[in-house]
Order: sequence, then structure tokens, then C-alpha cells
Amino acid sequence: MDSQVSMRRTRSSASKPAAEPAAATVLGTYRSRVNALAERIRATSDLGAIIAMLNQALAETRRLRSREDELHAAQRKVAEAERSIESMKSELEQVKAMLHQDPLTSALNRRGIDEAFRQEASRCDRRNGRLSVAMVDLDDFKALNDTHGHPVGDRALVHVCALIRRMLRPTDRIGRLGGEEFLLLLPDTGLDEAAAVMLRVRRELAASPLLQKDEAIAITFSCGIAERRAREPFDPLVARADSAMYRAKRAGKNRSVHAR
Repeated sequence: MDSQVSMRRTRSSASKPAAEPAAATVLGTYRSRVNALAERIRATSDLGAIIAMLNQALAETRRLRSREDELHAAQRKVAEAERSIESMKSELEQVKAMLHQDPLTSALNRRGIDEAFRQEASRCDRRNGRLSVAMVDLDDFKALNDTHGHPVGDRALVHVCALIRRMLRPTDRIGRLGGEEFLLLLPDTGLDEAAAVMLRVRRELAASPLLQKDEAIAITFSCGIAERRAREPFDPLVARADSAMYRAKRAGKNRSVHAR
């Protein structure tokens, strides 16, 4: 009975495919066999036997070369797969960016600025930091569209957004909320610092009018600035900045007003 069980186990294990030897094991076996053949060749003067052993060594070498070719082919497939994955990752990142980006100005859209605010607010709460926002609305934008046409109005939006982005730090964010309204997120920035930033932007914009053929079109904006209160959500913070921006409009435009 024990012998029958033993035979069944032997047949069962014999039917299983042997594990693929590791590359180091294959190379070690090859070297051992070739060294053994070399010893036998040195020990004999029979040319027929030497030729037979050389043929055996050649066969061993060809088998190793075959394994190397298989390994190189596998490595090429892995490299191709890596390139394919990197390409898909890049495409997905581009799609994600498009979902969070205003197609005209390349600023963040409302969804993008919401997500950026959540990230900055979370960091601000963890570090007890400061965060200010600036609501920017171009002055007399309807008149600009009516006078010069909507394509020029679009160029004005792109012009202002690009200029503001050049004036900001890499950690600052700009988003287009719609129409001619932009919102700036200014991390690690208090109210007075934010006002100084917007003053520099206003001066740079005054020195950089939009060029339309032979005409220089001056663009100004009104701005409301608010510093985030402790754990203040996005909507109340933006509402305070928006209210300050409208007070800037009523006060004569082309200025910044602090939120209450």
C-alpha cells in the first residue's frame, strides 16, 4: 500500500512541469559542462572524441544563446509595455488637466479652482498658515466687446490671464470663474501682502496694453481681496471677496478693496 502511494506521488510529481531555472543557475550549469568538456579534451588525443566533445560544447553554447535571445526578447517586451503604460498615463493626465482647465485662457476652471482650494485649505489648516484670495473682474468688458468685437474680448482675457500668471509665484493659482471674472489663490499670504501683489499686477497691466493692429487697448480691473478665516469654507470666502470687488466697482473701478 505504501509503495503504491509512493508510486502515485512519483508519477504526480513527474507530471508537473519543472520550474524554469534562474539565469544565474543556467549560466553556472553551462560553465560547469564546458569546463568538464575542456578537461576531457585535454585528457584525450582521439580526434574523433575531441570533435564530438567540441560539438557538445557548441550545442551547449547554442542553447545558452537561445536562452539569452529569449531573455532579450522578454526585456524588449517589458520595455515596450513600459512605454505603452507611460503613454497612457500621459494621455490620462492630459485629460484630467482638460477637465480642470478653462479652454480659452488655460487658467483653472471652477472645478479646478475648487480642488486647488481644498488642497491649499487643508495644508493651511495643518500648518496654521495664511491663505488669501483675490477676485478680479475686468472693467467695462462689455463695452470692449461691443466696440472691438468678441474675438478681441477673448484676446483681452487671454492677455490679462497670462500677465497675471507671470506675476504670481509657482505656488499661487489662477482660475476663471466665468465671463471676465478670475479668482487668485495666494497661499502663505496675508491681506496686506495680497494687496501689494495686486498693486504690482495692476501697474504691470497698465504698462502692457492689449495691442490690436495699430491700437493699444488699455485694460483695467477691479479687485476684492479676502483673507481666509480659521477653517472658512470656499463659498463664504469667495462671497466676501466678491462683495469687496463690487465695492471697488462702485468706488470708481481700477482698484482693490479689502473684504470685511
